[in-house]
Amino acid sequence: MNDVRLVPLEESDREQFVRDNQEAFNYGALEEFGRRDDHFEEDGQIISRATIEASIDGENAETYRIMLDGEKVGGAVLKIEGEEGKLELFFVSPRFHSQGIGYAAWREIETSHPGVKRWETMTPYFEKRNVHFYVNRCGFHIVEYFNSRHRDPNDPEISEDDGMFRFEKIMP
Repeated sequence: MNDVRLVPLEESDREQFVRDNQEAFNYGALEEFGRRDDHFEEDGQIISRATIEASIDGENAETYRIMLDGEKVGGAVLKIEGEEGKLELFFVSPRFHSQGIGYAAWREIETSHPGVKRWETMTPYFEKRNVHFYVNRCGFHIVEYFNSRHRDPNDPEISEDDGMFRFEKIMP
């Protein structure tokens, strides 16, 4: 594996970060559903600009670019509160999938936040790559599945066709 690093997001890179995040999130949905998808938050985007910006600007948010040998290949938004860490957003550009970059970046996140004892994240039900990544590579466990019959208390607007897995990882 080449040199994967996390660097804090610079304001001058914010717009590109949003576009790169949207590209990565759209990739999985389009791969699963094609152009007929109705899971988009805004016109043509699985994840809206407003959602991404709310994560970046959230209280206690830490936003990073994932760099591979000096090239921007992804990003992450973390929310750290004491011993609790939430992976708000995490993406690797589809051009760099299946190269171990996401796992190397996740290990860097864990290493740089040794005080976090419990990590949490979520992903849409159709993102099979993400489910595999979090469970089989990173050691998370699925602890909840939000859907129309079991609503997310933080997002009660979920539709009949939507669903989100919630994952936890308890650190040793």
